[in-house]
Amino acid sequence: MEKPGIPLSAEEHAQSMTHYAAQGVQRALALGNRGPIEFGEDGQLAAHIFEAYWRTGFYVFENLIAEQEITELREEMAQLLEQAPVDNGATVDRQGRPAFGQGFAKPVYSLVRPLSDPWGGTQALNGRHPTQMHQPRPSMRDTGKVVFIMSGMCQTMASGLRLYGHPALLATAASINGDDFVPFNDATFIKQPGVGASVSWHQDGVTHWNNRDWDEGIHGFNFQVQLYDTSASSSLWVTPGTHKLGKIDIRERVAANGGSDQLPQAVPLFCRAGDVTIVNRQALHASFANTSEDLRISLTFGFHRRASVLGASGALGEAGSICYDEERIHRRSEVIGIAIDARHQYYPHETPFRYRPMAAHQEAVRFNEANWQRIVKDYNLWDLSI
Repeated sequence: MEKPGIPLSAEEHAQSMTHYAAQGVQRALALGNRGPIEFGEDGQLAAHIFEAYWRTGFYVFENLIAEQEITELREEMAQLLEQAPVDNGATVDRQGRPAFGQGFAKPVYSLVRPLSDPWGGTQALNGRHPTQMHQPRPSMRDTGKVVFIMSGMCQTMASGLRLYGHPALLATAASINGDDFVPFNDATFIKQPGVGASVSWHQDGVTHWNNRDWDEGIHGFNFQVQLYDTSASSSLWVTPGTHKLGKIDIRERVAANGGSDQLPQAVPLFCRAGDVTIVNRQALHASFANTSEDLRISLTFGFHRRASVLGASGALGEAGSICYDEERIHRRSEVIGIAIDARHQYYPHETPFRYRPMAAHQEAVRFNEANWQRIVKDYNLWDLSI
């Protein structure tokens, strides 16, 4: 048991998760919201998937990304981790070589202390993480900081750009957010075994809670493409149905649970490599410090309804003075168009997704070096965060 003011060791924390994780797995398996992706003759998600997603706030699409594509993503990701800087703002990697990513406008890497909770209880990201997760003592001494998040997968990995144009994922976005859906942002979460940091309980959306048109889908959703098998101990946890409740008093929930971050009713999104989760951005979710032996790398990218974004002000990593007008939305949406063409050139026998907002701009979003420089490089300066 945790003692007040005394953090558990990594080993003690792993043991403390055992019973909670086992119970969570049983709850998760009873929800009926995992299985292969399916579409109807109209191109929309199958009715049983739609029902389960809107009932629970999330779904696990099993075995969606092909093994060869996962292999290519892993290889590029491993190279990026090998070239990571030794700390935020550093220009060299652990071997003293120039670190990757110095030519981009936004930092590619975010590093934190092992097993820490960098956002919980702070005002970061509009203060949406009001409580802090337990921060165990790392087993290894003097490990330095570890990579926590990486950004810009479409510009840092050729395989990442192609993944962004995956027809089944984009068809899912159209089913949920309409044919004129727009992008959000992307972030790759790195949960290295024994040192991976936590993300405290939160709801992603921050801007539309008091919107007169509020409903359970107004803040959009995120995909997470899993590059490795994840267990209950290393995975994301979600509390089913909370996307329907509006803005939740998270402090009150944690206090009612005796101050423990192991909230009842939450379930783990344990996955196999190649599975893809989709989570409503209003659902209450978190991930614990990774004291397990599992590596989790989750390529995370989201999509919005156009109506939710048009005219909205910036939030999260974007300045509040920014207004998301048609020009900005089009500029950020061009990345979807070029991703579709990059994928089609690489997988010529796969039927590409037809993205309606780019239908009249096909030549402008052909995948080539000039358009990569114009559209893809530093595309995350134009993210649409709400």
